[in-house]
Amino acid sequence: MNKDKLIELYKKYGLTKDDVFKHQHYVIITRQGIDKIQAVEQMRVTYEVIRCEPNFAVFKASAEKDGKSIETFGSALKGDGYKNSNTNSWYVAEMAEKRAMSRAVLKLTGFYELGVFGEDESESFKKK
Repeated sequence: MNKDKLIELYKKYGLTKDDVFKHQHYVIITRQGIDKIQAVEQMRVTYEVIRCEPNFAVFKASAEKDGKSIETFGSALKGDGYKNSNTNSWYVAEMAEKRAMSRAVLKLTGFYELGVFGEDESESFKKK
């Protein structure tokens, strides 16, 4: 991880200690931080529902910034003891959308290449 590049991005997007935290092996940006980044970039994110069921959803997010574009996905699988579930929320569509948005925003702004993830991307990424 390039610490200097990360600090530069924090300053560019006005991120504060409330927007970022360290989690085991990763740096995590909160939902509030993701929203700040999107607002500064005036990034438009659009969604396509790939699959939406009561316990499972997949959304594709498309975003553009400075002539670059990206398509990425977010998914959510409601857990009821499922070994591979990744959310406890019944709001699987909303979780899939938030995850797709986080990935799109972080990938287009260079955070992903530095090993930074959005807190919505995994239940285990929630701030303690």
